[in-house]
Amino acid sequence: MSDIQTEMQSTKDAKFVLHPHRSLPPRGFLIMMGLISLISFVVGIVFCLMGAWPVFGFFGLDVALIYWAFKRNYRDGLEYETVDLTPDVLTLTHVDPAGKRDVFEFNPYWARVNCTVDRPDGRTSLWLSAQGKAVRFGKFLTDDERRDFANALTGALVTTRGSRF
Repeated sequence: MSDIQTEMQSTKDAKFVLHPHRSLPPRGFLIMMGLISLISFVVGIVFCLMGAWPVFGFFGLDVALIYWAFKRNYRDGLEYETVDLTPDVLTLTHVDPAGKRDVFEFNPYWARVNCTVDRPDGRTSLWLSAQGKAVRFGKFLTDDERRDFANALTGALVTTRGSRF
């Protein structure tokens, strides 16, 4: 599951932080890479002793590709989104792995959260819309997390709208 952090500064302000889930912690990655490297080295040596020395290089290439794939996955895990809600403005900020920020602002009175079913298999998407503009967000969340977050944000919007009057 993804990591959704919620902070309620007061009864009318809320901040949500959405992070993609990473199931393998850094220590687990080091242990896994050590085991893969050790196994590949031992099996590669066995092939070298049998006279099939080119296989040793392919085992090294496999280890390098697995390492690259996991590092790429961890880099993509740096992506996150924040949703800041005050009585005056709802701000959605998307930060990509390179650090580039996209900021979208909505009037909380007009803002609507939509969790739509996109495909027959039940896959969903999460949209924030108001006054003719719509932004898709929470792409890295699971379908259940999108539904739960849509309900939580809708509740926060209702609370914030009520606190204005």
